[in-house]
Amino acid sequence: MPRLFGRKYTRRQLQDRIGDMSQLMHVRRAEMTEGAEQGSGLIDIFNASGLNFSILPGRCLDIASAQYKGMSLCFRSNTGDVGPAFYEPQGFGWLRGFFGGLITSCGMTFTGHPEIDPEEENEELGLHGRLSYIPARQVAASTAWEGDDFVARVTGKMREAVVFGTNLELSRSISAVLGEKRIRIHDCIENLNVNRSPLMFVYHCNLGFPLLDVGARVVLHSARSTEWLEDREVGPDEYTVATPPRAKMHDDIYVHWPLTDSSGQIHVALVNDKLELGLYFKFNRSELPVVTHWQHFHKGTYVSGIEVGNASMLGRSWNRQHGTLQHIEPGEVREFNLEIGVLDGVDEINNFERDVARNLVRPAKQRRK
Repeated sequence: MPRLFGRKYTRRQLQDRIGDMSQLMHVRRAEMTEGAEQGSGLIDIFNASGLNFSILPGRCLDIASAQYKGMSLCFRSNTGDVGPAFYEPQGFGWLRGFFGGLITSCGMTFTGHPEIDPEEENEELGLHGRLSYIPARQVAASTAWEGDDFVARVTGKMREAVVFGTNLELSRSISAVLGEKRIRIHDCIENLNVNRSPLMFVYHCNLGFPLLDVGARVVLHSARSTEWLEDREVGPDEYTVATPPRAKMHDDIYVHWPLTDSSGQIHVALVNDKLELGLYFKFNRSELPVVTHWQHFHKGTYVSGIEVGNASMLGRSWNRQHGTLQHIEPGEVREFNLEIGVLDGVDEINNFERDVARNLVRPAKQRRK
């Protein structure tokens, strides 16, 4: 039963008050025709809850923008939306079409800085893989009542394939419920090849102004966290609070192995106490055990990445060395689920932090203290 404007409504009560459900929730498809946007397409989802977002069917059904009550939740880069035909796979060419957005999908066989892996393809692997530039096929966008819920849903398939090599297919479903302040993503990756393949799959979530601003803080309970350059262990004091935009470009990257609750779920959030606004991420450690945390607090590119994946964003060599490089067998299917939701107001933020802290499953050594 949708909760809207401070009260709950039945289906009948809503239909008595409107001519069409698009007044409260709709999915609209459009074509962008100017500049580098050509080929990326557009699917807009409007929700009277205040959470609205845009999906690019030409770019892996990634979420290119998201707003809550008029406030952007994500970083948008100077490239704008870029169609798949403009992909430059060599080296760091990926960045010429990195729109940022709420989600840029990375993988499926590689994530990280350009690298040659002599144990696999033995060829240069471009920055963060090909996935985000693969157009979706069999795209469906709809709204419908599902029991007591009115649901917007977008689905499609992306295939990363090369003759005599990789053949992985990603089936994606993105859904939102009328009156709710959250987005659910359900992904399945199937190996259609006769050989096993490396599987590196990361949701590159890019948080930006005004949610990200001076003093905004990351809520993340980690069993272990390391810094990327020296692989040294770090504590929360080093990565929790956002600093002002700086004149000199600099990246800070941390790899976290988060703690879970009793059901195996991990909860991470970025909270802006001044705005009384937060954005949380919920996912299962059995599917997505690693969080790469990117901080790029530079003037004009002020962004913090919460990069949730089955591997870190630091490449094949690093993941192989640290035991986090996974493979997918022929015919195998892997499922991944990610929930992204808004925390609106002090009460929702406090309740989230309290509940997460209360339900954490801590390692044995920490429990004895």
